[in-house]
Amino acid sequence: MPAIRALAVLAVVFASVTSTVPAQAASYDPITGTGSTWSQNALDQWRKNVASNYGMTVNYSGVGSSAGRRDFAAGSVDFAVTEIPFQTAPEDGSAPETPTRGYAYMPIVAGGSSFMYNLKIGGVRVSNLRLSGPVITKIFTGVITKWNDPAIQADNPGLAMPDKGIVPVVRSDGSGSSAQFTLWMSKQHPDLWNAFCASVGRKVPCGLTSQYPTFGNAKAQSGSSGVAGYVSQDYGEGAITYVEYSYALEAGFPVVKVLNAAGYYVEPTANSVAVALLQAQIKTDVPVTSPDYLTQILDGVYNNPDPRTYPLSSYSYMVVPTQVGGVFTAKKGTTLGAFANYMLCEGQQQAADLGYSPLPMNLVLAGFDQIKRVPGADTSGVDINKCNNPTFKPGDSPSNNQLALTAAQPQDCDKVGANQCTTGTAGSVADTPISGSGAGGSADGAADAVGAADAAAAAGAPVTAASYDENGALISGGTAVAGAAVASPFTLADTGWSAQQSIMLFAGILLVAASVLPPVFWRRLTPRGAKAATK
Repeated sequence: MPAIRALAVLAVVFASVTSTVPAQAASYDPITGTGSTWSQNALDQWRKNVASNYGMTVNYSGVGSSAGRRDFAAGSVDFAVTEIPFQTAPEDGSAPETPTRGYAYMPIVAGGSSFMYNLKIGGVRVSNLRLSGPVITKIFTGVITKWNDPAIQADNPGLAMPDKGIVPVVRSDGSGSSAQFTLWMSKQHPDLWNAFCASVGRKVPCGLTSQYPTFGNAKAQSGSSGVAGYVSQDYGEGAITYVEYSYALEAGFPVVKVLNAAGYYVEPTANSVAVALLQAQIKTDVPVTSPDYLTQILDGVYNNPDPRTYPLSSYSYMVVPTQVGGVFTAKKGTTLGAFANYMLCEGQQQAADLGYSPLPMNLVLAGFDQIKRVPGADTSGVDINKCNNPTFKPGDSPSNNQLALTAAQPQDCDKVGANQCTTGTAGSVADTPISGSGAGGSADGAADAVGAADAAAAAGAPVTAASYDENGALISGGTAVAGAAVASPFTLADTGWSAQQSIMLFAGILLVAASVLPPVFWRRLTPRGAKAATK
């Protein structure tokens, strides 16, 4: 009987262990945040991961960076996500964004602001469009209005550009995407940007703006999913928008290769963003308690001389509270600290698959400093030696970035000149055949061809059940062209059998054994005479 009792005790012990996992997870108070749609695809995936693995509830609404900062300042959310700091004098004339509780900026993911487009030549979707900075600026300020403009043709010697009007699609809501894009234009092409601002009644000189002015033939849509949704539809042919690379990847559409300072047209992949951000200046020369700590200066990124770099690369920030106040409590800080630690380490493993670039070690270390300032955060697990992040390995210097160190050089056909790579970008995997006067070339060595998927998309074949109306709003039950963009979590491969699942299985076996085996053993151990006496 001692062995049976021991088995039963073990079953109870393991049952209690497994029951404490969800109980412990349930002790995480739900937290809520609002803000950026630029980084929403990453946030949505991470929220899904921590919900299934740790029982955390992290609510997030992509209402735009400006709205997120205002919500945080009002104390109505636990955290916000934004690409730019709080604005003391918002350009739309709204009240200064001045939180009444302490706060800190924590970088959560890097990425490239890309230019997703819908363009066809002879009924075949173009997937290898290249544009220089001045041309992009002229498109989004109404100076260039046709796809066969000589400046666009000069960027694309391998394409016979069509005589079709350009439809710039801009954000209608206050967004970090608009702020990052307009900051780049104001720094790199100030004459063009200031002339545009003057034409739409904005104060000159004109810097960044979260509220993009509407103009000419431009269409204004709300959110990253709105602008990407408009471009991805049949009526969006001829349209181009600025949106995080992740949305084009998800939608199955191409993005522009942008000309960098070294004279190469480059796509915003995880590696090209990592290389570009080696020249980002991050404010760490101020006290960690300073509101400017960890904010970014991107001038060096825009002009990075490395040929592998993507010029419009940047970081997205989570604004975390450093004081209890508003709806935020120290108990919620336990959840927020654990979620932040997950994002900086394990979550970065999925960044590239989601269309982003993972954070390097120096920013992870700085992020750890910010977690330690969150009231209620458990810092016992904040350890760089236990951080499973793909940009560094044990023994690396904080200045190293494994993605940047191993990034390949661009192909010759991506250099300014008569050649043009035919390889598709972002979510468009098919090559684009040469139709212009220039020579071709494939960045991956594949033969020039149009893939079946893009051919079907070019023909307007219905492949999804989701559809958008002419204003970019989702229509349920409709029919859309290939990969209409929806701001929903990516579904990635299962990470495998976890330790928690193993414990639960073992506990279940022991529980069955504890309930079934004792009667069996008891019958075997009871003397036959005793059995007869009981009959």
